[in-house]
Amino acid sequence: MGFVIAVDGPAASGKGTIASRLGETYRLPVLDSGLLYRAIGLAVIDAGADLDNEADCTQAAGSLDFSHLAGARYRTRLAGEAASRIAVHPGVRQTLIAFQRAFAQQEPGAVIDGRDIGTVIVPDAPAKIYVTASQTARATRRWRQLVGLGEEANYETILADVRKRDARDAARSAAPMRPADDAVLLDTTDLDIAGAFDAARRIVEDARARWEQSPTG
Repeated sequence: MGFVIAVDGPAASGKGTIASRLGETYRLPVLDSGLLYRAIGLAVIDAGADLDNEADCTQAAGSLDFSHLAGARYRTRLAGEAASRIAVHPGVRQTLIAFQRAFAQQEPGAVIDGRDIGTVIVPDAPAKIYVTASQTARATRRWRQLVGLGEEANYETILADVRKRDARDAARSAAPMRPADDAVLLDTTDLDIAGAFDAARRIVEDARARWEQSPTG
């Protein structure tokens, strides 16, 4: 395995932007694992199936083509809520494990962001960051994002969504959202994009230095 950077954290913490910039900086492919769950959730909705039915969601996960995932629809509130609901199903998560691990096995490495990358998908990743921020800060960011996409968005409703999603992600039986024991915590509440990325880059540089000095590096 090459140099893998696992970037975990809750919704709207900034982990997606950080992961993307780390990929550009280190010239590594980037996988937004949340996008996979959003795509599955939307596929279930489009099929008229039940987001709370594990069999329906697992079937959608097994038949979806993940090579063409782009577009504003995947960033909508509907997609985010659907992703959170189907992510509780062990069958869905199990279906996606092989795909994500294969992505991580690329040479010279990869950047993957999600909620269980450092704990389940690539527990031996050389660099692990757990990106977090206060719920109010994340709700504000999400509200601004949705408004920028042209959606009608109410801040209080978004804040309630953030709280509900955090509780659901942390309480699920399959790969609950939590920092890996060896992950470095990065709180972006009071950081702008540049500051958050600079902090993440320094974390990765420290991890890369250790990795290069290790027998497997």
